[in-house]
Amino acid sequence: MSKTIFVSNRLPVTVSKNESGLEYKESIGGLATGLKNYHEQGSTVWAGWPGVAQDDLSEEEISSVADTLRNDYKCLSVPLTSDDIEQYYHGFCNETIWPLFHYFTSAVEYKTDTWEAYQRVNRKFFESVDPLIEEGDTIWIHDYQLMLLPQMIREKHPDVKIGFFLHIPFPSFEIYRQMIWRNEILEGLMGANLIGFHTYDYVRHFLSSVRRLLGHEHSLYKMQLQSHQVQVDAFPMGIDYEYFSKTPTKENASQETMDFVKSTKDVRNIISVDRLDYTKGIPDRIKAFKHFLANYPEYREKVRLNLIIAPSRVGIEKYDNLKREIEELVSEVNGEYGTFNWMPVWFFFRTVSQDDLIAFYRHSDVLLVTPLRDGMNLVAKEYVASRTDYKGMLVMSETAGAASELGEAIIVNTNDHAAIAAGIKMALEMPEEDKMDRNKNMHRRISRYNVKFWAEEFLNTLQGSSEEKIHTEPLDRLTSASSELDLAYRTANNRVLFLDYDGTLVGFKPTPDQARPDRELKQLLTTLTEDPKNTVVIITGRDRFTAEKWLGDLNLSIVAAHGLWFRPAGGEWTMTLNIDNEWKESIRPIMETYTDRTPGSLIEEKDYSIAWHYRQSEPDIAAVKRNELKEALMSITQSMTVGVLDGNKVIEVKDTRVNKGHGAHLVLSQGHFDFVFGAGDDRTDEDMFAALPENAYSVKIGKEVTAARYRLKSSGDIRALLGRFTQVSGEVAEDAAKSK
Repeated sequence: MSKTIFVSNRLPVTVSKNESGLEYKESIGGLATGLKNYHEQGSTVWAGWPGVAQDDLSEEEISSVADTLRNDYKCLSVPLTSDDIEQYYHGFCNETIWPLFHYFTSAVEYKTDTWEAYQRVNRKFFESVDPLIEEGDTIWIHDYQLMLLPQMIREKHPDVKIGFFLHIPFPSFEIYRQMIWRNEILEGLMGANLIGFHTYDYVRHFLSSVRRLLGHEHSLYKMQLQSHQVQVDAFPMGIDYEYFSKTPTKENASQETMDFVKSTKDVRNIISVDRLDYTKGIPDRIKAFKHFLANYPEYREKVRLNLIIAPSRVGIEKYDNLKREIEELVSEVNGEYGTFNWMPVWFFFRTVSQDDLIAFYRHSDVLLVTPLRDGMNLVAKEYVASRTDYKGMLVMSETAGAASELGEAIIVNTNDHAAIAAGIKMALEMPEEDKMDRNKNMHRRISRYNVKFWAEEFLNTLQGSSEEKIHTEPLDRLTSASSELDLAYRTANNRVLFLDYDGTLVGFKPTPDQARPDRELKQLLTTLTEDPKNTVVIITGRDRFTAEKWLGDLNLSIVAAHGLWFRPAGGEWTMTLNIDNEWKESIRPIMETYTDRTPGSLIEEKDYSIAWHYRQSEPDIAAVKRNELKEALMSITQSMTVGVLDGNKVIEVKDTRVNKGHGAHLVLSQGHFDFVFGAGDDRTDEDMFAALPENAYSVKIGKEVTAARYRLKSSGDIRALLGRFTQVSGEVAEDAAKSK
């Protein structure tokens, strides 16, 4: 029976060790609440770190924790050492990922040892959940601490459904590109079938980085990879609306809180709730409140800011300094504006229970939420839900994820103290009818899209994520000794191998002239040609001069310029068609214009064709200019014998009578071959595939639609396959020698 496995850095149960032994405390709110129904029902397991370091426990205690979590809480303990927590969590997660993803680039620290710890701990999580995973399972991984885990699972378990949700912002490409290990993290995430973010801004940023760094284009937020399809979408996280709207205040809140609330009945209360973190914009919030008191003196002694800040990362210098700055700012405001009977800012540096928070929410006229950058900010939704009288008002910065959902709130620029002060005034003075209308709209939205709905929508989308099936034979099946391809090659007496060059034998390079054949490739081709049963044909769009320069010393045939030029092994170059170049004079100026307009693009001029390369150009600009150029070229070539070829990051104009199919026909007509093999990656290679006989072994490199029978992922895969051919040739030759 298939099951669902949730994976997060922390379990919904925290284990602590004290003098009386081990203590287990269940979490409430946020992710724990959202997944509670799923976790309690059916076949589910939740994997994560229990909260106590492995080296602080004895062997018996480690075993006891694992058993108790498994039997009583349906949880799998992932044991981490104190060093793991220090290097991976406090190190890479909080010193590298957290500041970078929140746009604090000056606070980012790049350390090889913490990156290695991040890899190591992600591997520990994989090794912990690996024995549980079975075909048909669903795995939902959470947050920035585990961004390498999806691909680790995908490599071992290609048929399971993997979801990943990022609970913090995903930064713009200009920010993300600063990450040293940027590709590794993206590749880790791309192991998932579904990747979720809080807002469409984060979706857009992620897709932009994937396109620029990994080269994957998306269609309607979907990317087809070699092994699976990746869907990316926004799933704004909700809250437990029923809890915040229905929980009684007096019965649940502490007496201390109720006494404090009672003491505030003669002032208008403004509340601010955060944990201590530099991303929350707390100092600017205090400065904005000071600006409010300075510019709107009529509110002095009539309002109070209750600043509730939960301790976070105590003992870390950066956070200790932030706390000190906040205390100094609070003292400054109170010293300048406070009176004998009135203190403008009350600072609570402690953790407050959710029930006490609800009491604060319900007796506060304004909630001030002004983070510099925040993934979602559920406090805003909690406040709205708690105010069932619809009389509170939310002042919120545009950089909080929730701002995209709660548009009826007063939205401000977090860096503009005057705007925040004006927002506070607007909230306090807003007519009750207007305030209630705004709140009712927000209530309807967050009551429907609550945390349970969020989890259900994500899991349903994950389960329904479609796989666009493509005809693919995995490399291990193609190269195994028992495969049909292996047997056909072994028993053939006269073989022909058509091999495209760029993108097939050699991966794509920034510029065309950087794709020179390396020593390994030349040795591989040499070995293939040493088998007298093999006719090796390089069939390329390259001009004959480059092909001759790079491969002319090898005993192989070359079809160059998409079939216009042919050189048999050891022979001379001959032109396969009589064509002219007069058309170039009208095409070249157009391409030159677009080269000037598109930084990073370049023109490659061949014998009887001309190509515009844009691989090094900024993708968004290149996409627009490519379409413009293509339209211009198609318009001018309508009455000519030349056509426009749209290739892999290249647009080429050449005579339509010339194609790789023409070149393949030329070779095939010169002999009888009982084994025909062709490999290519581009649209130009489809002409070659079409020209090969039905029983040929045609291989497409990449994921595009193709007429080829087989598909491989990269030039490395095709080299491995050709390497297998050389092994078989050696085995056949050895067997023949023994039989003599």
